[in-house]
Amino acid sequence: MTDYLRTPLKALTLGFDLLGFFGNWKPFHQLSPVARRRQIEAWKSSSSGFKRDLIRYYESLATLALYSRDLSESPHATSAHPLPRRGGEGRGEGNIKQPGDNLNIIGIPNRELRHEIVVIGSGPGGAITACLLAEAGRNVLLIEEGPFYSLASCVPFTKEEMVQKYRNGGQTVAMGTNKIAYVEGRCVGGGSEINSGLYHRTPPDILESWRKEFQVDGSNEIDLLPHFEACEKELSVSLLPGTAPAASLKLHDCATQLGWKSFEVPRWFRYDANGSRRREEAETKDETTVRLLTSAATERGSGKRQSMTETYVPRFLNAGGQLLPLTRVQTIHQDGGRWTLFAQHASVGALRIESETLFVCGGAVQTPTLLRRSGIKRNIGNSLRLHPTIKLVARFSDVVNSAHMGVPVHQVKEFAPRFSFGCSISTPPYLALGMIDHPEHGNVVRHSWQQMANYYAMITGEGRGTVRPLPGFRDPLVRYTLTRNDRRDLAEGLHKLTEALFASGAVALYPGITRGGCLLRPDDLAKLPNVLPNALASLMTIHLFSSCPMGENKTKCAVDSFGRLHGFKNLFVADASLLCTAPGVNPQGSIMALARRNALRFLGGH
Repeated sequence: MTDYLRTPLKALTLGFDLLGFFGNWKPFHQLSPVARRRQIEAWKSSSSGFKRDLIRYYESLATLALYSRDLSESPHATSAHPLPRRGGEGRGEGNIKQPGDNLNIIGIPNRELRHEIVVIGSGPGGAITACLLAEAGRNVLLIEEGPFYSLASCVPFTKEEMVQKYRNGGQTVAMGTNKIAYVEGRCVGGGSEINSGLYHRTPPDILESWRKEFQVDGSNEIDLLPHFEACEKELSVSLLPGTAPAASLKLHDCATQLGWKSFEVPRWFRYDANGSRRREEAETKDETTVRLLTSAATERGSGKRQSMTETYVPRFLNAGGQLLPLTRVQTIHQDGGRWTLFAQHASVGALRIESETLFVCGGAVQTPTLLRRSGIKRNIGNSLRLHPTIKLVARFSDVVNSAHMGVPVHQVKEFAPRFSFGCSISTPPYLALGMIDHPEHGNVVRHSWQQMANYYAMITGEGRGTVRPLPGFRDPLVRYTLTRNDRRDLAEGLHKLTEALFASGAVALYPGITRGGCLLRPDDLAKLPNVLPNALASLMTIHLFSSCPMGENKTKCAVDSFGRLHGFKNLFVADASLLCTAPGVNPQGSIMALARRNALRFLGGH
């Protein structure tokens, strides 16, 4: 949880506990189960938003912990993805990369460091920037606030991964009338270590809108093509060698039947030789045989995600770059032609780091926080954009889920850029979280999770937000405002998604709307609102950008077309902050192509 919310949450929790004295003469934690349930239900149905939020917060934690425990005790959980052993390899400290693993990983730094170039943040933008600069022979220090875990340190999309690699354990939220939960990676490799690996190029019409509105130079489709192609080759961007998960195909097949544009999104995964062989076999056999041959292989997880710790970070270290994990940069200051960074290392404490050139790559929330905390504010943190997303749990009469279903890969883009939808991670803990708005059906997950899957509707949106550091606190205040059009688009996306899922054979749908009710037949579509209600929808996002937009329009843009801050010669941004508006697709491909282009331009001396 963000640090500025901890004290208010403790006060609210204490107040909630003391309410038990009214009528019962006991605090809540000493009441009978019946009395406790009555008090919880009263707060859940309250018209007061903070009461509902408090109960929802604790209910989410309890649900995630309960279903994660069930998953770890399941015999299916260890058959293909061994869970980490307690206190040893695969869990927590046991899999943190140690300095001895590579002499260029700094374990205990000197209190004063000096490098030619410093890159802050090792996510997709920072990792590729640092790698290319080091391979060009430059003296580069890459700083990361989080620890260095291997990709195999935990099972993807589990509670263990959230504890290890997510900022604040994944408990971050953009404040506003509709609160929007969001996640950030906080480990070497950043967001690439925790996301699903779906890949898109920036849509050409989005690039054209950036050129016109923000006056971005050198960023049209032809300009970026070599950079997209290079990143795709280095990350092994490819389609699944086998059949997609059944829940993903459910959506794709029915969308296609409705005449909607739907397709498999490639991923940055490297598949083994068996995967290629299965693809060749698939080309010579009938569809049924193909699915039988390949679905089992897909479930065994024959591919490996090509995150930054699998690709650019090792290349950076091999090229002589130095990596300093567990170090948070608090402020930066320019003194003459050099930059001084004041940082805090987890073991050593205060550090002073000097560099000639500085790249800030902390992501759309952390980059504006650092810049504004350092007094750099022009067009910084004023235009945060994101992809607001609402989820829906679907239940079918047949099996669509399994212990190792993996990542669904189909997306429906018929209504893009306004909204799109797809299937999502559907492990039992994620399904249970999706059912929080339907407590009367809570036990369905325990008995029927193999017939259930998570789906989502995501909008491009016209709302925007701000990022502001708070004096005395580590975490920034992130605010985001949905417009009425945004809430209408979310509702329409939910309508279309519901229509498609009923057409695919769903027998029950559970939308993420408080008091929204369960939908059992197509006629129930009329129960869905035409405009999403304020404060009663469960929204989230994993895509944030545009907090330091690029371009030559200095009235709107924080940096120039190639990432250099306006007014500074040797201060650059290279992360999702650069994107001028919401692209409507997973932004990692855009981030990496722009970072690659900008790093090569820097090396070329332009």
